[in-house]
Amino acid sequence: MQDKTPVGKIVIIDLPERLALEAKTEGAYFDSDNGLFRKLFRYISNNDVSMTTPVEADINPGKMRFFVGKKDLSKNLTSNNYVDVITLPNRKVVSIGIRGGYSKKKFLENKNMLEVWLSKNNQFSQNGDAYAVYWNGPFVPGFFKRSEVHIPIIKAPKNK
Repeated sequence: MQDKTPVGKIVIIDLPERLALEAKTEGAYFDSDNGLFRKLFRYISNNDVSMTTPVEADINPGKMRFFVGKKDLSKNLTSNNYVDVITLPNRKVVSIGIRGGYSKKKFLENKNMLEVWLSKNNQFSQNGDAYAVYWNGPFVPGFFKRSEVHIPIIKAPKNK
């Protein structure tokens, strides 16, 4: 799907339209045991859909998205009480690559770095909330985990 953003680097990424499976919670993503992964894992297991990476997470309210890979796109996947099947439109994001465990603190530190970058790069404007992108599962030791923070952006209007 997409390449990992190098650790510590800030890059612009054009994400294509994608089919996603999304679970939601009313609380924040980093609240303990939000159950989103289990809901999505149960859905892909019951529908014989392959697990893909990365996984995306909105922070508040908490949402988690698995993406449907090419070989599963022809399956008739439908929403249920726990998981919505949605199409995400193409979008442009600014991304920063991260190494280490997945935490609220790490997310907020890197979100702040992207916001500072955006404040200095007036050719882009923020076009949505920051979200997390996770590349590794729960059994990968924290030091080896890779993640990203993305902020949707648009080209800023030219000043006349």
